[in-house]
Amino acid sequence: MVSQVLTLELSDDAYRALQQQAEIAGISVSEWITTSLEQQYGLQKKQRTEAEKEAARQRFRHHAGAIDLGYATGADNESIDADLLRAYGNQQEK
Repeated sequence: MVSQVLTLELSDDAYRALQQQAEIAGISVSEWITTSLEQQYGLQKKQRTEAEKEAARQRFRHHAGAIDLGYATGADNESIDADLLRAYGNQQEK
């Protein structure tokens, strides 16, 4: 695969935004821009090495449990029973 070098002139704000996205992804700004463009235009990218795949999995796992809905979502049987009664309780009376 032949590659080309492209020089971009960006505003400080644009560069900072790209830099933040790259940091979140754990890659360099140039890698983030290249990957984003390749994904946007459906271009083929070289296969990732096992080390790159593992690094991507670790970045993904870092986000697990990062959202708090403000209420428990476990398997609380009493809560489930109450929800079912509310949903289907009126059905039996008809």
